Amino acid sequence: MTKKVLLSILSLLSCLSLRAQWDYRIPAPKPLWESDSLSVLILGDVMMHSRQLSYDCTRFLARSSHIIDEAGVSAANLEFTLAGEPYSGYPCFSAPDSYAEYLADCGVDVFLTANNHILDKGLRGLKRTLEIYGKMERERGVSYTGCGLSEEADSLHNPLIITRNGIRLAFVNFTYGTNAGASPGALPTVSRMKRESVAALMERARKNADFIIALPHWGEEYSLRHNAAQQEWARWLVEQGASIVVGAHPHVVQDTTHIGGVPVIYSVGNAVSNMTARNTRLGLAVRFTATRDWKGVRKLSRPELIFIWCTVPGMLEENFATVPVEEYLGKRELWKNPSDYDNMTATLARVKKETGIE
Repeated sequence: MTKKVLLSILSLLSCLSLRAQWDYRIPAPKPLWESDSLSVLILGDVMMHSRQLSYDCTRFLARSSHIIDEAGVSAANLEFTLAGEPYSGYPCFSAPDSYAEYLADCGVDVFLTANNHILDKGLRGLKRTLEIYGKMERERGVSYTGCGLSEEADSLHNPLIITRNGIRLAFVNFTYGTNAGASPGALPTVSRMKRESVAALMERARKNADFIIALPHWGEEYSLRHNAAQQEWARWLVEQGASIVVGAHPHVVQDTTHIGGVPVIYSVGNAVSNMTARNTRLGLAVRFTATRDWKGVRKLSRPELIFIWCTVPGMLEENFATVPVEEYLGKRELWKNPSDYDNMTATLARVKKETGIE
């Protein structure tokens, strides 16, 4: 028997042994009548103001990361660039690369990039931002949508199609505008709030996904109620096949509704920030479950609106900390400065009353 033949036999026996071990670990197939399901969480504006740059960012979401990590897919609006040093806050944001890496560590799977600050450092800053996100996508499985580094990347990321647990989700993210402009057709691209381009995104989403999550960056800043333009766009997005509409930009929570049975959350407010203006420290995390049964029937659960509170240093702890409000109600003694607890409960009551959210 030649060495080559002997090696072939040994290789075959090794493969059979591995196959036997692998087969031993394969779970029983799921019964046909069971549904595929996937939980989804959407967070609002994650910001990095100048004051935040002086603090350890790995504490910002330590008290709320469990609600992010528990979801099958989590997305957040990253309202900053990764344009490199010197880092800066408002009005032109440039955060350290480690900030995005930390958000991924917390369980954020999708970075929403179409917002008014994404061109704060020009096309060069956007290019570097998307290069970092692309590297994270290759190495960590975290993806982004709302912008495109090239025409090819734009077609892959807008809409962004994610398949998990047998469920195909389409994320359609776009912005009313940017604070700094760019010439038409310039690369990288930013998904804009224009009917023709958004219609094309929605069409691709309908062809390739079970559920379409529309994520517009829109509305009037600091207003607790949506405006007529938001309502018109929401109706149009529902007509285009949106399964749910979750908006951002106003930096406060806005009212919610249903249009033709489709949930519309006009604004989720801030998730992490240094903003202290009235109502800006209260935000929402939107959680829902998408299911598809063995007959192909698709359903979206009623969204759960989880109120979150952005504390600043010296209030709850000596750092920024975002907390799920419900988990901290009745725990005033935990605060270094109890007046912040009072502010949280008063803001919660006021926003609920003015938005009609129960």
